[in-house]
Amino acid sequence: MHMAAIADQFKGLDMGSLIGGPLTAAADASIMLADSTADFINHVGFDNNGKVRTVAFSYQKRSANEDGTSNLDEMKMDIPMLAIVPIPNLQLDEVNVLFDMEVKQSESSQKSLDVGAGLNGQLRLGPIKVSISGSVSVHQENTRKSDNSAKYHVDVRATNHGTPEGLARVLDMMAANVAPALVGSTIKDANGNNLSEKARLKAERRKRLKNELDEMQRCLIAANEGLNECVTRLRRAANVQLLEFQSKQTQYLEGKEESDNYEALSQKYQTAMDKVTAKWNDFQNRTLDMLDAASSEANPAAGAVSPVFGLIEVSVEESSGEIKTKAYERGSDDFNTKYDEMQIAQDKALEAYKKSKELDKAVFDKKQEYNKALADVED
Repeated sequence: MHMAAIADQFKGLDMGSLIGGPLTAAADASIMLADSTADFINHVGFDNNGKVRTVAFSYQKRSANEDGTSNLDEMKMDIPMLAIVPIPNLQLDEVNVLFDMEVKQSESSQKSLDVGAGLNGQLRLGPIKVSISGSVSVHQENTRKSDNSAKYHVDVRATNHGTPEGLARVLDMMAANVAPALVGSTIKDANGNNLSEKARLKAERRKRLKNELDEMQRCLIAANEGLNECVTRLRRAANVQLLEFQSKQTQYLEGKEESDNYEALSQKYQTAMDKVTAKWNDFQNRTLDMLDAASSEANPAAGAVSPVFGLIEVSVEESSGEIKTKAYERGSDDFNTKYDEMQIAQDKALEAYKKSKELDKAVFDKKQEYNKALADVED
């Protein structure tokens, strides 16, 4: 069997089409499937104006009131259409192309020669008579066989991958902002029956007062959170200034180690700094109380840190060198910067404190009004 003869069997086969054809078709199919998913999302998920298409769900919710009545609330939710319908997202996961071709060739040759003794004739040799007989035959057989077979199989596997990841994240963000909306509410008695006109009016007033009280309490919570942030900034600014004082003490004593009165000077400065530190630490611990006192000042100092805080700093008389303390005020350039930081933080904290106190009083008054309305319940 010759290799050239076997190779001749593959001539004329378009291997590029046999292998590339199914792969090209699979790529085209993937594009068609992706287009189908995109068309579905655009058609089902959005209206003609490009807005998200939603489905409205309405339901009733019953809740009890503190006065013994109940609310029958009409609730509504708008759910994105894409969140409640399956997304067709068919994708080709695997493409297998199998091509088998088997070529078989066989050739055989057989040849035989038969010789048999026996001649038809006689020969006399003197007194002897000889008879001779014989036969000769030749056989030759050539056999050639050829067997070709081919198998061609294309296997494609596709599955639905569900909602694309990017769309799923968008839907999650939308779902986080979807909440039931109150469309309408009707006040009933505890058993769900209608109230008399007089009882209904009183119940509606109590409900209105309760809603106002709840809203004011939410505002008070937010105001207190803002106040806490302002107090934290004020305390931080005060701590920075105290560190500045300590740095100033170190700078003042540098270079005086060789002087005769260094020990006494250092002791006096340390005593003064201890007083300063005690005052500033007291401010840190009683900031809210001091803000309350500062908010009640009859004549607050504009653009200055309130003297109500009792903050002091070290003062050194240049002429006599006497070390003492004085009220905290603007001084050198470095101190001006720190002073301004404290003054700004103080003003914001005072504003937040006054707002919190006003809301706290308003909540107290609203509670009184609501409790009075609760006491006047119509059976």
